[in-house]
Amino acid sequence: MGQQSQHSARLASFSDEQVLRWATYASVATASVLIVIKAAAWWLTDSVSVLASLVDSLMDVAASLINLFAVAHALVPADHEHRFGHGKVESLAGLGQAIFVFISALFLLVNAYDRLQNPHALQAIEWGAVVTLVSIALTILLLLFQAYVVKRTDSLAVKADALHYRSDLATNAVILLALGLSYYGYQRVDPIFAIVIAIYILYSAWSIVTDSIQILLDRELPDDMRNRIIATAEAIPQVKSIHELRTRRSGITHFIQLHIDLDAQLTLQQAHSIADQVEAAICAIIPNADVIIHEDPK
Repeated sequence: MGQQSQHSARLASFSDEQVLRWATYASVATASVLIVIKAAAWWLTDSVSVLASLVDSLMDVAASLINLFAVAHALVPADHEHRFGHGKVESLAGLGQAIFVFISALFLLVNAYDRLQNPHALQAIEWGAVVTLVSIALTILLLLFQAYVVKRTDSLAVKADALHYRSDLATNAVILLALGLSYYGYQRVDPIFAIVIAIYILYSAWSIVTDSIQILLDRELPDDMRNRIIATAEAIPQVKSIHELRTRRSGITHFIQLHIDLDAQLTLQQAHSIADQVEAAICAIIPNADVIIHEDPK
């Protein structure tokens, strides 16, 4: 327990940008190792389920490489031509990942259907099971780190990447079952499970597409977050009420605009000071917030 607290404290000492970069590096490294061991397992077993997992990992590497470059670009500070930063690159990366996922799922469906029509016995099933267990262990370790990064930064790119690996975890569990049943002579189970995996991958891709599109369309932040913003602003004693709240998200940055109603007798300096208090209070509850406040006399 003490060591876990020390690790958490050490991670907390690094910036959001640093942990985001580490998440992309860890993803690429894990996917690369998984490709090597799954390729060996497929060569040994000739299992279409293992092939499904291998193709999924190949797509993961492609998606992770997209993430690596997307996150690096998204973290570039705002410039003269991109005053709101480059955060939406993450959403574009999410759409790119979804395309890879759709392609991999269609490839699996074609191969699984062919094997279903022409079933044959698998080879070296024990080695396939060992490789699958190793894949599960590596995937769990990566997902634990990604969960920490997503909780801390709410990065869509890392969230989409984690979705791939959660599907990979489910895929490996299904493969273990398929290998076990094939060992006892149920040859058609292997392609059937591969089809199930492909359908699950397609379902996962759809959630990535919808999240990415909503952010690209500047959808408002979730209602619970908006309510917290309102309550925080109205908690400042001199603020009578707020209106015209507008929010959106780009990468890890939350853009927040609102009007606050203040006593008309306040001086400009006093009104500005109150607005600064509101901004600081909002930034305290929403990390990486970019807040613009307009003061209205009332």
